[in-house]
Amino acid sequence: MDVEHVVGAPHPRLRPFVTRYSGYRLRSEPGIHRGLPSRSLTLVVTVDGTVDLDQGRFAALCGGLHDEAVIITHDGFQHGVQCDLTPLGARAFFGLPAGELAATTVGLDTLDAPAGELRERLQTATTWRDRFAQLDLVLGRLLRPVKQQVEVAWAWQRLAAGATVGEIAAEVGWSRQHLSARFAAEYGLTPKVMGRVMRFERANRMLRGQRRPTLTEVAAACGYTDQAHFNRDWRALCGATPTEWMAAELPFVQGSEASGVAEW
Repeated sequence: MDVEHVVGAPHPRLRPFVTRYSGYRLRSEPGIHRGLPSRSLTLVVTVDGTVDLDQGRFAALCGGLHDEAVIITHDGFQHGVQCDLTPLGARAFFGLPAGELAATTVGLDTLDAPAGELRERLQTATTWRDRFAQLDLVLGRLLRPVKQQVEVAWAWQRLAAGATVGEIAAEVGWSRQHLSARFAAEYGLTPKVMGRVMRFERANRMLRGQRRPTLTEVAAACGYTDQAHFNRDWRALCGATPTEWMAAELPFVQGSEASGVAEW
């Protein structure tokens, strides 16, 4: 397996909307890759080839928040850039709430974004740093003023900090039902489901780290009641148990995390 993976930080004025750029170039045996649920929307622009999903083949795409793994089929060669967008990024770049993209993947051109120009710029650039600079330029040009309901934004922040749905509802003065409805309208997932996704993401990050803890340690640190609960939640969100996922994909993930990193 030959893996090149370079991480870059977006321009400071983009960081409320994009958390990071990830450039990748991978040669391996043909197979599948799981796009795992997280708190980020996924924007991908390929330099070569396409991203092949059940929904179709895309040279440039945006995927919304989801609570099931997205299965990506590849022929052994993958080359492109992934941008992790915050939910507010959907409003900033495309003028719509993240909820309208939930559980789906669309071609970037359907969002009135200059997909062709962006791909051409990435193909013309000769270094990852140059490619990230081109992303800064094009995404910066797309920026528009954004406005979000204060209570819904607060609910996201508190959920990320580990608060329960009941605690958040009491803090904003809404019923749990009203909170769930408003939250889902903005993000596409209810706060209860999003909390599961955030917990899953924390566990996933722990397993990707250089010092890999035991599964028992991960389950306890992330608030799973026991190992059986950990396995059930992972199978629901990932389509595999933690052990099965590590055997199938962790060599690729570890290799990518250990490769060169560009931050500026």
